[in-house]
Amino acid sequence: MPIDNIKPSQQARDQLVTLKRRTKIAHWNVLCRWAFCRSLAEPTPPPAAKHPADSNIDIGWRTFAGAHGDIYWALLRQRCHTDGLPLDEETLAQQFRIHLHRGIGYLVGDPNMKTITGLFELAITPPSE
Repeated sequence: MPIDNIKPSQQARDQLVTLKRRTKIAHWNVLCRWAFCRSLAEPTPPPAAKHPADSNIDIGWRTFAGAHGDIYWALLRQRCHTDGLPLDEETLAQQFRIHLHRGIGYLVGDPNMKTITGLFELAITPPSE
């Protein structure tokens, strides 16, 4: 079962505010989708980390995933399987949080992410090997 609510850390919230300002994307859930997918695209597993749920952002799974909830959930399960992790709900929820936070950090730290164009270029540029 997918996660009920997504509550990023205050640091991630601040980074999302920066991304909103740069890209002009108004909705948290859209930026969080990009961030989650950005992290999944990395070949290495994200480092284990604890991210406090201390921001005022609270996104329901349906809002985050939209009509593609099953796809996002399957992507997470596949990534956990690939990384040799168990597929229990606790591990999946933890890995989702870690991927979300890593992806937000990657997006905000990307020097090409100055406008929405940078986000689109990220999507169409093949990954470097």
